[in-house]
Amino acid sequence: MSHIFLTPANRVEHELVVNKSRFIAWIAPATDREQAMALLDEARFAYPDARHHCWAYVLGNPTNAASAAANDGGEPSGTAGKPILNVIQHKGIGNIMVVVIRYFGGIKLGAGGLVRAYSGATQQAVELLDLVEQRPLETVQVLLAYPQEPLIRRWIDNHAAALIDADYGVEIVMRLQLEKSLRPQLEDWLAGRDGCRLLDPE
Repeated sequence: MSHIFLTPANRVEHELVVNKSRFIAWIAPATDREQAMALLDEARFAYPDARHHCWAYVLGNPTNAASAAANDGGEPSGTAGKPILNVIQHKGIGNIMVVVIRYFGGIKLGAGGLVRAYSGATQQAVELLDLVEQRPLETVQVLLAYPQEPLIRRWIDNHAAALIDADYGVEIVMRLQLEKSLRPQLEDWLAGRDGCRLLDPE
């Protein structure tokens, strides 16, 4: 199973009008429930007089989400939160929060009409998103002999890894952050150099 998935790179807002009811979709990146709920609070603050604030989120990889939740925001059960969630799950997007704010236009839409409206507002907003690939990262510790330092820095740059910190003692101990898929390459690189190896995590 691939650990790479798509996440929003930006926030979007999109409005859909159905039979005079306004459906305003907000989408933003969220990596935890706290961030997701912050967007909901922001939407309630921005549209305090709206009748409904419905939402759904998927945290982590959508194929095996760490957490997914939905709320109908006072609409009939299953007509708002679940349709929003279905759209983002079908699109395979993770670390995402969607809030759809509804202003009632005076014409009842019925259960099917609500499902179509919430799905449609979410779908149209998702199409406006810039999506980026999310690749799982890990932190490793590397033991180095001093002559290898410029070489490992070049490896870090070439592989879009990040140097978190370095401890200069008798030898150098570096903490790196890199994509999990790159670990075997790093191990091979270290194995070919004297005095270099991965350290076990503390």
